[in-house]
Amino acid sequence: MTLDMYQENVLDHYAHPRNKGRLDHPDMRAQERNPLCGDEIEVFVTVDALHRVADVKFDGQGCAISQAAISMLSEDIKGKTLDEVGALGAEDIKELVGVPLSPVRLKCALLSIQTTQKALAAFKLRQISEGAAATAYAAGSHVHGPQCAQ
Repeated sequence: MTLDMYQENVLDHYAHPRNKGRLDHPDMRAQERNPLCGDEIEVFVTVDALHRVADVKFDGQGCAISQAAISMLSEDIKGKTLDEVGALGAEDIKELVGVPLSPVRLKCALLSIQTTQKALAAFKLRQISEGAAATAYAAGSHVHGPQCAQ
């Protein structure tokens, strides 16, 4: 692709964002804001039984780069495992966007992955705490018999 084609792609994602909207009962959700420019992104993700991204939506407002980047990322992560999503970083976003970005514009583009990673971290933390609660409940509901070394 030429630079012009990448620029057209950014503008297309900005004008016609993919996956814009909200999910009613997301497994993962996070919101981030870039206070320097006012860009805002909220991400909603559902996860299937294999811990893959089943669906993703986003809402927000901001410049063409921030909104195009989250639109592109939302397409990219569908079907990926949570580990694959967790491994994504700045280089992946720069590759998705495909146009040279100044440091200020890079912050706009990276808001997409920061928000997604925040949602993923909260999801994993919730999974750990729910697992610990289930283990504690199971241990607490155990009736000790004579064979148990209380």
